[in-house]
Amino acid sequence: MYGIDLHNNKDRYFTIGENKHQKFEFLPFKRQIMESEPSALLYDHKEAFASDKEPLGKIIGHEAEIIHNIERPYPPLLKRTAYPEIPESREALEINIKELQDLGVIRKVGNNEEVKITTPVIVAWHNGKSRMVGDFRALNT
Repeated sequence: MYGIDLHNNKDRYFTIGENKHQKFEFLPFKRQIMESEPSALLYDHKEAFASDKEPLGKIIGHEAEIIHNIERPYPPLLKRTAYPEIPESREALEINIKELQDLGVIRKVGNNEEVKITTPVIVAWHNGKSRMVGDFRALNT
């Protein structure tokens, strides 16, 4: 059982369990973390992390190479057909794809380009918001 002092006095604390006389403070722990070396290091390099203005971060020149096994014959799950969809999901999917293209995460494939891996995507809905979800289980086999 946890207890928190909700009164706005100078002694802000919380208790744990039945012992209401042993009080734990919030501020010293927070100050200790903020003054720690890892926290300072992260703060010094905050421009490398995602923010509302740079949703993918700003690390340039450190590309990760992902090597897929896409040699013929293809595993049956690497070439899959699309899942059925409803019109609302199609509209949401187009919005999600446009957003990822604008961020430079994905690009449109040209007519003459060979696509070695295709995977179906679905639109997951939560609280009225859509999210594109890819079925990449075949890549993990």
